[in-house]
Amino acid sequence: MDESSVPLAERLAESGDAVLAYQARTLLGVSPNSDEARELRARISTAPMAKALLRIVEQDEKTLRHVYRKCQGAHWTLTCLALIDYPSGDEALRPLVGRVHDWLFSKRFLEPPSTQIHPGQADRVRHCASMDGNAIWYSVRLGLEEDRTAAVVDRLIGWQWPDGGWNCDKRQEATASSFQETLIPARGLAAFGRLHNHQAALDGAQRAAELLLSRRLLWRRRDGALIVPDWGGRADLIQYPIQFYDVLFALQVMTELGRIDDPRCADALDLLEAKQLPDGGFPVELPTAVTSDRVISRGTYADWGPSGRGRSNPLVSLAALRVLKAAGRWP
Repeated sequence: MDESSVPLAERLAESGDAVLAYQARTLLGVSPNSDEARELRARISTAPMAKALLRIVEQDEKTLRHVYRKCQGAHWTLTCLALIDYPSGDEALRPLVGRVHDWLFSKRFLEPPSTQIHPGQADRVRHCASMDGNAIWYSVRLGLEEDRTAAVVDRLIGWQWPDGGWNCDKRQEATASSFQETLIPARGLAAFGRLHNHQAALDGAQRAAELLLSRRLLWRRRDGALIVPDWGGRADLIQYPIQFYDVLFALQVMTELGRIDDPRCADALDLLEAKQLPDGGFPVELPTAVTSDRVISRGTYADWGPSGRGRSNPLVSLAALRVLKAAGRWP
């Protein structure tokens, strides 16, 4: 890794943007439990990105009912707030969490076609587990769990496929899990498992990690070709801010699961490291949302920074550097 990444992180640590300063200072060694970090994280609630995301409260009831609208619905707003380390325990967000859980436990969500079991395939429930996984993850990260959060955890564990993952493919001939439907649930289970010392959740996360690691995260076993996601962009391109499956996100989750030192991460780490730009940062190669003042498809109220293969994005740079540091590739 280029040593210019250190001055980059040091510059971001002095940023007037609390989101960037908090992530940079904790990357450089400031303990998240220190007074300095706690004070800085508290300031994130009034940072421009947080204030923009919280415009969700201005939406009318009809719009709020679309909890999964990318990225302006309740589900993705909470995901994005967790992504920027929004302070834990803000009870003003509790109604949004409640809306999400109402949706996750609705009859429409839990019955066909959203959730389906084919005769003779009770061990392969077809369900969009990434939705459950994100809800668990941000409920933990934002300190806004409710009783139904644990029920979502139990449901995910019970619906884990024999190979360790999950899949929403309703076709009866689909017999293997989906990478895209497995990575996010693994992250959610790991976060819940660590917080509550919940062994079944931790075990479920590690089973999912083994599925992904057996493909070196990004490559098919049978011929070594790059995996091709069913939706979204190429897995070898850094995607942001909505993350389903790409090289950076896969490595972030492996870091959170304590598996970044697994030799099977090495090729993905090499690929990520090769994307470093001359200034020490990393780019958003495939933006997954567009900043907008109004509600639009794949819109976001927040400005997530520059995109393009030749431009460093501060948030992505800090996320990539955190992964490489955990992997022992810090200069």
